[in-house]
Amino acid sequence: MIKAFILAIQFLTRLPLNIQVDFDERTIKKSTAFFPFVGVIIASIVYIPFRLLISINEEIAALITLFVWISITGGLHVDGLSDTADGFLSGRKKEKILEIMKDSRIGAFGVIAVVFDLLFKFIIIKNLRQEGALIGLIVSIGLSRLLVTYLFAVGKSARNEGLGILFTGKETIKYSIIGLLTFSLVGIYLVALRYVLLLFIGWLITYVLMKISYKKIDGLTGDVYGACIEINEILLLLLWVVIQWI
Repeated sequence: MIKAFILAIQFLTRLPLNIQVDFDERTIKKSTAFFPFVGVIIASIVYIPFRLLISINEEIAALITLFVWISITGGLHVDGLSDTADGFLSGRKKEKILEIMKDSRIGAFGVIAVVFDLLFKFIIIKNLRQEGALIGLIVSIGLSRLLVTYLFAVGKSARNEGLGILFTGKETIKYSIIGLLTFSLVGIYLVALRYVLLLFIGWLITYVLMKISYKKIDGLTGDVYGACIEINEILLLLLWVVIQWI
């Protein structure tokens, strides 16, 4: 399981973890149990510039925090959001949508999606209260990665190729459940019953995105997984800000 944890870190982040791990299907599926805990690592690192700068200037704190956030993930999920927006909003049929999503060039809808993604995150970070900010980041970033494993477990691939297909399938179910149970212990410990609300809202968002993807391309792709993570990060962290202010 240690190899699976290392693989999860290597796949979801750009942290310099130069340890050779076998990139086989079994280890890949096992790694999904650790996705939410990689989210905890990301959140903890992202919190550092926020904590250091928020009392000096909110805008600078939000900007640097966002920069660190993107740097850690390498913009992997942002790219997925961009490709998904280009494809799903093109008004084309399945085959053409998949072709657009695979194209390395970014279109108008992709640019708009990225701009709004970064803008929303900037505004949300700027409005995070210092007290509870780390907890909010841990729960929202961790849940976003936990919920994508739900798609791995119950979804089907829209393509017969690609990296995303390695994560998809019934064999992933038990590892997704392990991730759910272990991370839920952390979430309930940190925020009590508010975690249940965040989990339910996140699941609802994920389910709706899955249904949209099925309607558009009759399945899921790696880009859709990335888009799901980005959208959940924004909406769950926004919900946390609302919870903080009421």
